[in-house]
Amino acid sequence: MHTLPSHAMRPLCLNPSLCSSRFPFFSFSIPIFHKFKNNPTIYKKSQKGPPFFSIRCCGSGSVTAKPSWELRRNRAAVQEPDEKVVALRQLFTKPGIGIDAYIIPSQDAHQSEFIAECYMRRAYISGFTGSAGTAIVTKDKAALWTDGRYFLQAEKQLNSSWKLMRAGNFGVPQASEWLTDVLAPGGRVGIDPFLFSYDAAEELKEVISKKNLELVYLYDLNLVDEIWKESRPKPPNKPIRVHDLKYAGIDVVSKLSSLRAELVAAGSSAIVISMLDEVAWLLNLRGSDVPHSPVMYAYLIVEIDAAKLFVDDSKVTSEVMYHLKKAGVELRPYDSILSEIRRLAAEGAHLWLDTSSVNAAIVETYKAACDKYLMNRGSRGKTKNKQYFESDSLPVGPSGVYMQSPVSLAKALKNPSELEGMQNSHLRDAAALAQFWCWLEEEIHKNMKLTEVDLADKLLEFRSKQDGFLDTSFDTISGSGANGAIIHYTPEAESCSVVDPNKLFLLDSGAQYVDGTTDITRTVHFGEPTAREKECFTCVLKGHIALDEAVFPENTPGFVLDAFARSALWKIGLDYRHGTGHGVGAALNVHEGPQSISFRYGNVTPLQKGMIVSNEPGYYEDHAFGIRIENLLCVQEINTPNRYGGIEYLGFEKLTFFPIQTKLVDLSLLSIEEMEWLNSYHSQVWEKVSPLLEGSARQWLWKNTRPITKQ
Repeated sequence: MHTLPSHAMRPLCLNPSLCSSRFPFFSFSIPIFHKFKNNPTIYKKSQKGPPFFSIRCCGSGSVTAKPSWELRRNRAAVQEPDEKVVALRQLFTKPGIGIDAYIIPSQDAHQSEFIAECYMRRAYISGFTGSAGTAIVTKDKAALWTDGRYFLQAEKQLNSSWKLMRAGNFGVPQASEWLTDVLAPGGRVGIDPFLFSYDAAEELKEVISKKNLELVYLYDLNLVDEIWKESRPKPPNKPIRVHDLKYAGIDVVSKLSSLRAELVAAGSSAIVISMLDEVAWLLNLRGSDVPHSPVMYAYLIVEIDAAKLFVDDSKVTSEVMYHLKKAGVELRPYDSILSEIRRLAAEGAHLWLDTSSVNAAIVETYKAACDKYLMNRGSRGKTKNKQYFESDSLPVGPSGVYMQSPVSLAKALKNPSELEGMQNSHLRDAAALAQFWCWLEEEIHKNMKLTEVDLADKLLEFRSKQDGFLDTSFDTISGSGANGAIIHYTPEAESCSVVDPNKLFLLDSGAQYVDGTTDITRTVHFGEPTAREKECFTCVLKGHIALDEAVFPENTPGFVLDAFARSALWKIGLDYRHGTGHGVGAALNVHEGPQSISFRYGNVTPLQKGMIVSNEPGYYEDHAFGIRIENLLCVQEINTPNRYGGIEYLGFEKLTFFPIQTKLVDLSLLSIEEMEWLNSYHSQVWEKVSPLLEGSARQWLWKNTRPITKQ
């Protein structure tokens, strides 16, 4: 799946200019957690991704959409009444609310990329079901911002009460700018502070305050939930499961011990972990609360001598309870997180908060409790509680330590057991893919009419038969012809295309297995590709090979490598408008940070041994075709003949083993070395995957891994 800005993959932010067998070569004598160079006193903004309100415009070229009037020409001239919006506005004047506008983002309280249905508030209030967007309702206006992927969908789904703001188009204001234009000075803008990271809320507050607008935190109720009422889906409650130590590699006690050492080194006495994959990784637990991601809704607070998991206990089985008890982790109700934050402040805790991901409700509650503590201490004199302060190194009283979560990097550096699980799951996944592609080619040759959705469903069927299969890791991108040029394209049954054997077909898909997470893209042609298609495909392949073979010194951030994948395209004046690589979790989220390979040079996280990244250059020709070739890679140490500067040099080891269609390759554009790479890769594919296949699928793999030579 093409890369998004890591870590939380938030779709919106205020300022667009700020935005996207065993492995014997690893020696894990390093600690689980690694020192961050952040200065706690100056760390302010997210290093994981963009702020909240800008729209990423990832499509290639301009996107055209019919104007609203054309789609609505048969509608009444007056605005259609929108009962949901009317009901929402009626809440604005209720006691304790008193606002002039309300913002409904796409997020849950953990800044998740994928969210449970019960938290899809923006979709409920607006009717727009695309994955990215922000809705704002004022006393007399309703507007929705989304990007070019969803213009046509939004046009169809929004009624005339809503104004579609085509983010990224010329003359379309940012959401915060629009608020300052439509609200009179002194206006109050309401938000649910659980749905904004602290950094995002602070940025919004700063922008609107310039026009004398006030940001109002509504802690006690979400206005959309108030009108959603009984029709709102119930929160997910499927059981949590223990992630077996043979897959996790490191037990929970060891992980918590390493984290506590980080707390002491940072001058902190407790930390709030709110990212769902960080909670799951740290406690060796997995869930199914969120589509495509094996996580559960929970917060975790780790103190020097205690740990508390805030979760719906109906999801906690006796096995999970025993697992947590052994690690010294206590259970607390999910919705009691703020009371625990107040308790920590009252006891003088120095609380580590990653303000780029921890929501504004938690951070503001802690700050208010700190202020209350200091006021009480000033009025009563010296407090009797000495649990967290009055040492030589820590200030008296509670204070925040604002730094990136140390769990983010620790999770990204995979241990040998995690890597083994990733490798094994990728081979089983390749076997399912071989069965699928064999079936598909046979159906195409029979002139069967298959839709893009048919193919996605059939691939799921093959994958579901593999051992350890749990779910897809994202919605399958199945695009024929021009649909392949839509980078985020997800086919829908009522509107998708029939697969055209005379056009390029792009398939980007992945799976969640009990031992690993996969993500692979292949582009194929079932007939005879044109010279133009072969040229573009070959340049994408050359970039893929260049990145795969890259060798670089330690401490190199991913953005330095991005040009490797683009160079061949640049030489003929082509490019693509998405990043080249994102981090991938081990039996966790398909997108994870903090690493990435992207033209977005704001992410300076160095690539390190054990990190997994995707390698997915592409090219997209509007209204014609799309090309992407994606494998997952693991960073490894390279034994170079020299060690300039006395440092290590790094490179990549492949995790994905599946054929790349040679019919699409213009051999005249490949160097001898590039041809050797392709033949060597296909030889490895056959060696590793063929033992898992039989019959026609094995024959298909044999045919598609034969060496190529220049005529």
